[in-house]
Amino acid sequence: MRCVAISPFYFDGISRAESPRTGPARHVISFNNIGALNFMSGLRARTACVAMMLAAFTPLLGACDESVSAVSAAQPADPDVSIVVVKPQARAVVRELPGRISPTRMSDVRPRVSGIVVERLFRQGSEVKAGDPLYRIDPRPFEVEVMANEAALAKAEAALMQAKQQAHRIATLTSQRAAPEAENEKAVAAERQAQAEVEGRKAELARAKLNLDYATVRAPIDGVVGAALVSEGALAVQNETNLATIQQLDPIYADFTQSVTELNQLRRAFESGDLDRIAADAAKVRLVLDDNTLYSLDGKLLFSDAKVDAHTGQVTLRGEFRNPKRELLPGMYVRVRIDQGLDSDAIAVPQQAIQRNGGGGSEVFVVKDDNRVAVQPVRTGSVQDGVWFVTEGLKAGDKVVVEGFQKFAAGDKVKPQSWSEAEASADNRHALKVTR
Repeated sequence: MRCVAISPFYFDGISRAESPRTGPARHVISFNNIGALNFMSGLRARTACVAMMLAAFTPLLGACDESVSAVSAAQPADPDVSIVVVKPQARAVVRELPGRISPTRMSDVRPRVSGIVVERLFRQGSEVKAGDPLYRIDPRPFEVEVMANEAALAKAEAALMQAKQQAHRIATLTSQRAAPEAENEKAVAAERQAQAEVEGRKAELARAKLNLDYATVRAPIDGVVGAALVSEGALAVQNETNLATIQQLDPIYADFTQSVTELNQLRRAFESGDLDRIAADAAKVRLVLDDNTLYSLDGKLLFSDAKVDAHTGQVTLRGEFRNPKRELLPGMYVRVRIDQGLDSDAIAVPQQAIQRNGGGGSEVFVVKDDNRVAVQPVRTGSVQDGVWFVTEGLKAGDKVVVEGFQKFAAGDKVKPQSWSEAEASADNRHALKVTR
């Protein structure tokens, strides 16, 4: 704001008269008509200028007051963060290991006799029971063989009858000393040879009947029969041609592997008392399918192999599971969760509480008694069910931050509030839906 000086024009017409030098000094200002008018106009102009300057500076003074108020109001409150209080509790030590599904029993269907396949008697992919007919091989050659052996048996039985009668006559004559003893011995031997011939013919007949029965190929085990590998008119060679494959799927096996290093660590933990053993009948074996869903039925551990694979350094373990709905199929990739021990005072925190520093180490943010946040390095173990096991760095009663990391830096004062497990479960379910 700038005021312009008033022109001397406003004072035109003003005269100044001085008194004589003798006597008191007096100054007299006289106005003519034009001068008086100009003088009054100048006063009004000055008053207007001062008023305009005051009006211009008033908002500036008010702005100063507003800036002071804004500075005082801009100081933020302590940010809210969610925490969990560390509580040691007994937890099962669960290992998650890779594995594959395999059938309880598997059998290739092969013919017991050679011949031409004349009929297929099963529906591919269906359930079959042991003894159900699957194929029929042309039975006529085997029927002829049965008839031939029946005739041979009848002939042998007739020869046996004759030999018995001859032996009886010779024995009578020998007793009357009408025939030498040597003739009696020959008759007895001929009778026994005829008896043996009958038994041999009976065996041949039984074999012929067995081959005739083998002309109908039957299922060796219960299970699901796969695709038909031969069709009608094909030649089936005895014990060579694979006609189909049957797999038993209920119950079913899950074969998985674990490194020998982990098994040795587990053994040492048992020996030192860090872990307690789980009773064999209480150990749970669970399956995680390829879409990250948990199989509804728990299984049992059957055995751990007594040898280590020389190429991989892994030990094979096997679990058994019920499979009534045929959800598990041979060859399917799964992850097996197995309870291998019990930690009576385990410390675990939610997975999102563990942070990584620049060196790749693990750390958490801990709220101290004065509500200020401090960084605490930790050593983590395994992760299971959305929580990390912490082996070093935390103790009972520590308050660990799990949410609100973007609101503070280390050393800041915060307002802690409890983070319930219900909220954690809801977050995990939401994350699972998003993943799907």
